[in-house]
Amino acid sequence: MMERPASVGNRLLAALPSKDLALLAPHLQKVSLEQDAVVAQSGDRRDHVYFPHSGAISFMLGLPNGETIATAVIGREGALGALSVLGGNPSLSSVTAVVRVGGTASQISVARFQAAYMGSSAIRHVVQAHTRSILMQFQHVAACNGLHPVEARMARWLLHLHDRTEGNILSLTQETLSQLLGVRRTTVTQEVAKLRALGAIRSDRRGLIEIDRGRLEQASCECYDVMRRQTDQIVPDDAARPRLHVASGDEPHGG
Repeated sequence: MMERPASVGNRLLAALPSKDLALLAPHLQKVSLEQDAVVAQSGDRRDHVYFPHSGAISFMLGLPNGETIATAVIGREGALGALSVLGGNPSLSSVTAVVRVGGTASQISVARFQAAYMGSSAIRHVVQAHTRSILMQFQHVAACNGLHPVEARMARWLLHLHDRTEGNILSLTQETLSQLLGVRRTTVTQEVAKLRALGAIRSDRRGLIEIDRGRLEQASCECYDVMRRQTDQIVPDDAARPRLHVASGDEPHGG
């Protein structure tokens, strides 16, 4: 069974040398990420870049028939909105992003982040690393969706979210799982029952899911292990340390 990462700081920010971090630090503000908040809507104006310190945000793809499916998930190893500096219209979000596990993040305006990006090769390197990490997720999730059964895919998503939360209990409704997996709620009910029968999870009608880490890893496909290891190679966790001090916002961020 793999060990879970410690939840200390944002790994992208922690990887920056002090002089480069200083370009961002005065403009960073700590905000709350409330569960189920939509922090970005595809096609809408983007005002901030977010660097999560805890919690999990999923990137969602909406189809014309109203169905949705998750294409990636980020936590403290990533950022939301950082790719706006790479071209296109930086003021418009290219993804819909939903908070799945509540937490905290450091936010900075898009304009200030772009200015720092232009003035720092280290910040550009961090954005490139984040880009590689997200593209890797997109590729593996697409392959996993096409090759592996729903039960294994559900176990993988639960493990991704578990990596980004404290404790062994996740608060996830069947509707949320349906959105992540791109399947009907009746299918979610069936697959949850299978994972319960394996002892990988325990769940109740309130949407609380208790994780048995070892058994859930056994139920998952190999994609989880591959994605986790590749993410750690691209954005090493040993760089993370609590050295960033940001101003705390008075109001929690709700999307």
